[in-house]
Order: sequence, then structure tokens, then C-alpha cells
Amino acid sequence: MTDRPLTIMAVHAHPDDEATGTGGILARYAAEGIRTVLVTCTDGGCGDGPGGVKPGDPGHDPAAVARMRRQELQESCDVLKISDLETLDYADSGMMGWPSNDAPGSFWQTPVQEGAARLADLMRQYRPDVVVTYDENGFYGHPDHIQAHRITMAALELTDLTPKVYWTTMPRSVMQRFGEFMREFNPDMPEPDPAEVAEMAKIGLPDDEITTWVDTTAFSGQKYDSLAAHASQGENIFFLKMGKERFGELMGMETFSRVRDTTGAALPENDLFAGLR
Repeated sequence: MTDRPLTIMAVHAHPDDEATGTGGILARYAAEGIRTVLVTCTDGGCGDGPGGVKPGDPGHDPAAVARMRRQELQESCDVLKISDLETLDYADSGMMGWPSNDAPGSFWQTPVQEGAARLADLMRQYRPDVVVTYDENGFYGHPDHIQAHRITMAALELTDLTPKVYWTTMPRSVMQRFGEFMREFNPDMPEPDPAEVAEMAKIGLPDDEITTWVDTTAFSGQKYDSLAAHASQGENIFFLKMGKERFGELMGMETFSRVRDTTGAALPENDLFAGLR
């Protein structure tokens, strides 16, 4: 037996990603005495600058944005009671197709094995029992999310660890409710393009294909506050417009696809640590 604490490691692309997909589990497991480790791969420099100035526009300073977002990330970690924050500080690659994808030093241009070696060192240091990241499409096709998936899976191959491994996902039923909420809060929103609707329909998984449903309703307030900590990106965080109560209704369950397991825990499961405690 060992007195080493049970540990979860979440590998995310940007400051604020930790809140959206995993804020509930990070808060819940921290409250249960589990060590929570967050690895943020990029500096978030392609986010909005002060006053909402966009990347590429006059006055947008990626280095200044990165400094601001680093402070917000720490505030979010404080809200979620995250035990350990590690930042790889690669340059934010921006959305797929942006010129910043090709910038030297961007995360998207970083060789997978380089990033994987750095992450593997962190895995050996923290020895996580559970590792969480995105699926091979980065959930919605963002290059930095895809790269975070790639380096995580490669890092796991470089270590002798046997953690449970999960990819974040969303039930298709909830994705449909997102659309309803967006129309509720934006009544003047134009009808979406059919091609965009078709692409959105591919995000997430059918409900019956999701392996793991973790109830984080009791921590949805913390999750909301952690998102709010990323105030500089508020224009892009639709969920904040809902208010805490409605947010909790929609975001109180976090869902995952279990892709590696040595415990034999039965599926579906309601705890990422099923079989470990």
C-alpha cells in the first residue's frame, strides 16, 4: 500500500478550457481529497485583448494577452481548488485556418514527440491514476485541442503508467438543448446555416455511446465562477449569459468516453475513479 493520494491529470489546450469541460470534476474531486493536476498547453495569446480587440486587429498584443490570461487561469484554479497547475506555454495556434497556425513556435507546429516528452515528465512526476484530455478531433476541430490529444496519447506511450484514460465529450441530447438555450438568450439570432447545423450535429456522441456520466451539479456554481474568472474572454463564453441557476441545469453533468482501463470497472460508470477506490 502507498500513502500517495489518488490523482487526476487534465490536459487542456488553453486557459479557460479547464472550466468548460472539466470544471465540475476538478472541483468535485478536489473536495473529495483527490489531487487535481491541470496541464495547460498554450499561453492563450490568440484570445481577445482588452476591450475585446481581436487577434490580427490593431492593438492586439499576444504577449500581453498571454500575461492577462495566465493570471485569469490562476484565479480559475483557485476557484476550483486545483492542487497543481503546470503550463507548457506554447504559443496559441488560433482557430483552424488562421495564419497563426503556421507561426514558428506555435503549438500546432511543435513536433508531437517534443510536447509528449515534456508531458511524460509531468506524468512521471505526478503519477496520475486518471488522465483526461480531448478526442482525436479535439472535440470540435481546434488545432490546439487536437495537438493536446496527440501529445497526451504519445506521452502515455512513453511512460510505464497504467492510468484510466478518458476523452471529454458531450451527449447529443445536450447539444440539442444548447441550441434551444442559445435561441432563448439570443432571440434575434439568425437561422443557422444548414451546413453549420450538420457539422454541429457531429459533435459529441449519441447518449448510449457515452461510457461515463459524472454528476457535478453540486459544484456547478464553482464551475460557473471559474469560467467567470476568464473575464477577458467573456464575449466568447456564451454560458455566462445564462446565470448560475440555468447554467447548473445544463452543465451539471460532465460526460466522458473511457478509452483505457485496467480496473475492469463496469460500464456505464458514474465516477472516473471507479475501480480505484
